[in-house]
Amino acid sequence: MEREASAERQESRLPQRLFGVQFSVPVQSETVPFNERGGRLRGVLDVVSGRFPGFVFGGSVGSDTLPVFHFHDERREDLESKLRHLAENGYQSVTNDDIARFVTGALATDGRRVGLCFDDVWASVWTVAGPLLKQYGLTAIAYAIPGRIEDADLCRPIGTDGGNPGAGPPLATWPELRALHASGVLDVQCHTYSHSRIFCSTTVTGYVTPDFASTPLLNRPQIAELPDPRFLTPSDLGAPLYTSRSRMSDALRVSAADEIRIRCLERVAGGGGPRFFEKPTWRGELDAIAQGAPTSVESSERRRAAIEEELDRCRALLNARLATGSVQHVCLPWGVSGENATAALQRLGFKSAFANRLQGTHAVRRGDDLFWLKRLPNKYIFRLPGRGRRLWSSTLRQAQSRPERGRGPTASGERSL
Repeated sequence: MEREASAERQESRLPQRLFGVQFSVPVQSETVPFNERGGRLRGVLDVVSGRFPGFVFGGSVGSDTLPVFHFHDERREDLESKLRHLAENGYQSVTNDDIARFVTGALATDGRRVGLCFDDVWASVWTVAGPLLKQYGLTAIAYAIPGRIEDADLCRPIGTDGGNPGAGPPLATWPELRALHASGVLDVQCHTYSHSRIFCSTTVTGYVTPDFASTPLLNRPQIAELPDPRFLTPSDLGAPLYTSRSRMSDALRVSAADEIRIRCLERVAGGGGPRFFEKPTWRGELDAIAQGAPTSVESSERRRAAIEEELDRCRALLNARLATGSVQHVCLPWGVSGENATAALQRLGFKSAFANRLQGTHAVRRGDDLFWLKRLPNKYIFRLPGRGRRLWSSTLRQAQSRPERGRGPTASGERSL
């Protein structure tokens, strides 16, 4: 309720004419809260505030801690050394049910249990991670996005070039996900139906330019809601951009009139497409169309329904397509949650959720809140006790010289030092 009141205080109403019609326009200024941001500053604060578990700094794991590591789109040369470190030192991997049982005290650990999580289920989970997990006798949890998974007649061949994915859909296909689930190497769980960012401000912050092609696929904002979500693409040159946040946040969705986006696209197309942005006046031309244009802000009831639909539709489709009933857990995109998402998870009967709360340790601890569990970047696997353990300083140097790879969104609060 406090969040809704805050949003309401930021709104005012201004008159606006469009195509000869008078509108009353809600104006909403929305910023991204610090707890939903990633980056180096967030990582430094995590270190100095003691949010990393003791084993990261040379200590033991302890019976009250279960380290859980997240991955995205992995190369064989990066992943294999980490799985080898785990296997050679006797670590066992756990399922999402095991993690929930550990939190409630129903599962004990001797410090040699870990969770391995592959978010988004990129094609490399099929071509790289699956074969390596089998080779080293490990399993993983895969958080899938069913609204973005493509079907296929056959699974992609796994070649002899190290298994790195080539042509084809960027995410694992349904046949590939089914095969990995059936083999037991993957515990498939929910990553919401569409993994969406929504606009949450009435102020234009920019436009889709040719540089938008470098925006990670899963960071591109949603412009049409479920059941048939659509997202901005690099071909939408000129489309207005606004501040965006995760659909799982407490933000209210702001929608601009479709006519405005269409007019901006037409202006760019008529001005030479990509060459339009070589003109010194391009920003002013688009601002004249989009700045101050009519927008609508969703109601709190609509926000609640949209969040529930993302979660419920994800679980239902994964269980149906995989012929299982085991999908009962979720990892929230970018680690972002809020009061509304937490309440929805409880209403829908989910068993647990990974979400990056600002406070707490980057590991699963006995007695944690089941809907605010936390994880570590996978480079900290080398900080686990055992033969070949690396120093904290060497882990940092490696991270600086070769940043963690992944086509997952860089806005995630989980991406830290």
